[in-house]
Amino acid sequence: MARTVAIGAQYFEDIRENNCFYIDKTNFIKEWWESMDRVTLITRPRRFGKTLAMSMLEHFFSLKYAGKSGLFEGLSIWKDEKYQKLQGTYPVIFLSFANIKADNYKETCREICRLIMREYRKHAFLAEAQCLLQAEKNEFVHIMTQGLEPGILESGDLEYSINLLSEYLSRYYGKKVIILLDEYDTPMQEAYVNGYWDELSGFIRRLFNAAFKTNPYLERGLMTGITRVSKESIFSDLNNLKVVTTTSRKYETCFGFTEDEVLGALEEFGLQKEVQKVREWYDGFRFGECSSIYNPWSIINFLDEQKLANYWVNSSSNTLVSDLIQRSSIDMKIAVEDLLRGNAVSVCMDEEIAFDQLDDREGAVWSLLLAGGYLKAVGNAWHDDEYGMDRYTLVLTNMEVRQMFGRMVRGWFLDGRQDITGLKRHCCPAVSGK
Repeated sequence: MARTVAIGAQYFEDIRENNCFYIDKTNFIKEWWESMDRVTLITRPRRFGKTLAMSMLEHFFSLKYAGKSGLFEGLSIWKDEKYQKLQGTYPVIFLSFANIKADNYKETCREICRLIMREYRKHAFLAEAQCLLQAEKNEFVHIMTQGLEPGILESGDLEYSINLLSEYLSRYYGKKVIILLDEYDTPMQEAYVNGYWDELSGFIRRLFNAAFKTNPYLERGLMTGITRVSKESIFSDLNNLKVVTTTSRKYETCFGFTEDEVLGALEEFGLQKEVQKVREWYDGFRFGECSSIYNPWSIINFLDEQKLANYWVNSSSNTLVSDLIQRSSIDMKIAVEDLLRGNAVSVCMDEEIAFDQLDDREGAVWSLLLAGGYLKAVGNAWHDDEYGMDRYTLVLTNMEVRQMFGRMVRGWFLDGRQDITGLKRHCCPAVSGK
């Protein structure tokens, strides 16, 4: 009997305890731990299991779940006795910036402060810990209960708060701390869209520097997000950062579903006859050298609904992508036309996203489209001496993405906008009458 598909389930414990549909990705724990990288940034498109992977790591390493080893029984990680002994043995700080979506700088900082205050409350026992001096207990309680009072931004307490919590946890448990930060770049995109990028990037740079670099109490750190924000923007002080993008070979099968995993899922639900259609709609993502990765959000929804539809592209707004392409040059619009016709385009770009350059450099837009999963790289990049950058051959990822771009361009024509003259009318047959 097929397991229950729990749409939107992102918490490892809930999925495992309720025997919901789950594809075993626990090998990621071993691969990440044995890499010995002190701080890792992994970028993947939205809805690709980043939050579930972070929840899995928290449940595996955190002392809070020391009595929950049964969650991992029967999974690949549990075959190794070394990792059975490692489960539930570290203090863990787990934060997510996924909901940090304010329209101004100060409110963004307040939302981050609220998030950190909640994390302090999870460790409220430190307020009575004998290993802390009274002054330190007072400082801990102050941040935990009054962190939003006026002046916290000016004092620098917020920027140093993760570092401070790391120190207190490390002293209490006698072990260094693991810090997990999910969707680290969500505030970055909001800052770009709403015009406070310069203010926020400086604050985030100082916060990350204190948490991930000048933190002697850090055992390992892991950040996930959609984009690789440029080092100059927020990572200039983090020279200990290992960056894993969609073109990197590390963790290439740890996010998204492989061909074999999808075939197994279709068999479990009696949908073997749909393999070719599912492949056309939802396959096509490429991570590292693995050229056949399926969109997990779409596959899970297909298993639940048992019909082909645009699940992934309709799961959030594509306004930023649409606006950036619409404001781009005629050459880029023609390149979009070529992509819609099934052709590849060759572009020079850097995988780092410089949000402050999105309005001026089309290479930054192509980087955003690649990181977001709308495009995939075909073959290996090569260095273009003329431009001093890597050149990539890009195509649309699959049917879902192609339909999204088609609707986007068709909408421009229907809206009567004047800045799309670079696109030929046969891009949108429904409008041109062809």
